[in-house]
Amino acid sequence: MPSSALVIGGGIAGIQAALDIADAGFHVFLVEKEPSIGGRMSQLDKTFPTLDCSACILTPKMVDVSRHPDIELLTYSEVIDVKRNGSSFRAIVRKKPRYVDITKCTGCGSCAEACRLRGRIADTFNAGMGKRAAIYVPFPQAVPLKYTVDPTKCVFVTRGVCGKTQVCKEACKAEAIDFSQKEELVEVEAAAIVAATGFDPFNAALKPELGYGVYPNVITSLQFERLSSASGPTAGKILLNGKEPEEIAFVQCVGSRDETTGNLYCSRVCCMVTAKHAHLAKEKIHHAKVTVFYADVRAFGKGFEEFYDRVRAEGVRYQRGYVSEIYQRGDKLVVRAEDTLIGKPTETSADMVVLGIGLVPRPETNQVAGLLGLENSSDGFLAEAHPKMRPVDTAVDGVYLAGCVQGPKDIPDTVAHAKAAAAATIVRLRQQTTDHRLQRTDVRVLTT
Repeated sequence: MPSSALVIGGGIAGIQAALDIADAGFHVFLVEKEPSIGGRMSQLDKTFPTLDCSACILTPKMVDVSRHPDIELLTYSEVIDVKRNGSSFRAIVRKKPRYVDITKCTGCGSCAEACRLRGRIADTFNAGMGKRAAIYVPFPQAVPLKYTVDPTKCVFVTRGVCGKTQVCKEACKAEAIDFSQKEELVEVEAAAIVAATGFDPFNAALKPELGYGVYPNVITSLQFERLSSASGPTAGKILLNGKEPEEIAFVQCVGSRDETTGNLYCSRVCCMVTAKHAHLAKEKIHHAKVTVFYADVRAFGKGFEEFYDRVRAEGVRYQRGYVSEIYQRGDKLVVRAEDTLIGKPTETSADMVVLGIGLVPRPETNQVAGLLGLENSSDGFLAEAHPKMRPVDTAVDGVYLAGCVQGPKDIPDTVAHAKAAAAATIVRLRQQTTDHRLQRTDVRVLTT
């Protein structure tokens, strides 16, 4: 009987669940599809309402995972099959080729410096606001801090040629580049599974009236997050085309509480994310005129209402209204909205518009549901056994949910949910270990 757990997803929920289970003395397989653990939290600069550094909270936990003797970290890997094996599970994990030997890679970056496509590939970690090479680490604090070749962009992987030589391989003094690598299949046996695959940001292009993808100065809240981050493409300066905006408009509930997109639920984090961004805009550009268009402000958490009041006291203007259109007039953007307090249309000019996008299920959510035999709730996230009495359990015995895979949450709620999933997993593992010992004792008695 295995006394191991399989955690699918290496964001803050998966990290917390894995650490708690491993600290209880059980082995954990932590599977993450990206080259590094960290998830969406690694893209954040500050966390509300205390404005703590996100990396200062997350990075120590990432390092703890990498050093924990009872956690086996499988990054750049995906679970492709799960079968029930009595009261346990047998999973097949596909380890994708990095084309880099992680036992040799020192993380020096000489390969990326030499890459012919350096500075030409959209950096997904920076939400497309920066550029990277075809060989990369997602961010400076990545765990593991090992380079990975992007197989969809590298000209040698896609075409079999890279000029006269493979420049990254020549530049690597550690001789870590290995284009002969193939994918591997690993079999994992576990007594419990924790699904922690997280969320995706809403695709703002699905709201064409807001001008995202049409006007370069209409960006999403995730892109603003990377602009305001010291590790971002502008070193923390809020710049578009090299200029600081003097008028900034924030639009809330983009992709949430919206019948046109089918996302009827509240994403729970957007109000406070916008408040945080409005504060950062005023902090970094003191003279900026900042306007927030909102439907309802939901400041439900500890310290949230006080932070909302603080932001308004700093000079941020909150205007209640639904934005119907964003268009360009001369050098300015115009935000057209209905002021729902006075029942009249309004127009506000802006140099930059930030869309407060909601949280939606990842494309992998349905795949995970299929693998584990789970169901989706009406919002598309994975369904728990009971929303109040069993919020981390599922209809499948031994499978638990952690974090935003079950529904939108902020970081504190995600961590609390992950710890609850870990507790349920530990109870199951201990029970099965005890039962197995009792069975073995019975066998010894019968055979003496």
